[in-house]
Amino acid sequence: MRIRIVDAFTDRPFAGNPAGVLLLDGFPEDDWLQNLAMEVNQAETAFAHRLAEGGEADWALRWFTPLAEVAMCGHATLATAHVLHSTGAHEGPMRFATRSGVLVATPREDGSVTLDFPTAPLTPVEVPDGVAQALGAEPLTAFDTGPNVGDLLLELADEKTVHALTPDLKALGAHSARGIIATARAEDPTRGYDFVSRCFFPNIGIDEDPVTGSAHTALAPFWSERLGRAELTGLQASRRSGRVRTELRGGRTLLSGRAVTVIEGELIA
Repeated sequence: MRIRIVDAFTDRPFAGNPAGVLLLDGFPEDDWLQNLAMEVNQAETAFAHRLAEGGEADWALRWFTPLAEVAMCGHATLATAHVLHSTGAHEGPMRFATRSGVLVATPREDGSVTLDFPTAPLTPVEVPDGVAQALGAEPLTAFDTGPNVGDLLLELADEKTVHALTPDLKALGAHSARGIIATARAEDPTRGYDFVSRCFFPNIGIDEDPVTGSAHTALAPFWSERLGRAELTGLQASRRSGRVRTELRGGRTLLSGRAVTVIEGELIA
């Protein structure tokens, strides 16, 4: 079996968010999948196998962090679609059966891939006691992002505050199921992005995720309402950094980006 490491939401190696991708004939035992994800030790490892023709989906897809299976992952879905398209394993739009329903990935002529994901439902909540101290900044507003995403979305005062965050990750993990999305409006939209974010997921073994597609299903409706536009670009300001183009379509959010295969090898376990 071939195993690949793919950098997603970037057009160059060693940037964006790396994901392991493994195409299988079927899903082995969960323990094996989890152990392999721990061995690969990326934010997520994606496992996919082809489904019978004529169904609602073409491929079954699951995602594992080094510690747990997750309900939704954007960058590993993009990485999987990139592998399927670039190797000729699948032509045209591909439908993935996942824990979050059927997700569609469409390769584009410019080399990017567009993902069709469910829009996260945003529910305003009070800023939890202690979260400002854990994050190291005072949030302006707070939102629950629903079960698929499972994060607490926090709006901060400005882009500089987001860049400067050095949170207490252990304390931060007490405030949501998966982690925290910190975001602010772009200081200068002429730089090519409309908002900035950082994502901290200590509860699933990821101190800071480099570029998080699933988080943008919450960031897209949040910023589209405030900026008055359905199409936006977000910059995730991690050390590796990456950009996600978003388009809000009511209950669905389109996420677009590129990917680059960096490592390909043989799995012998």
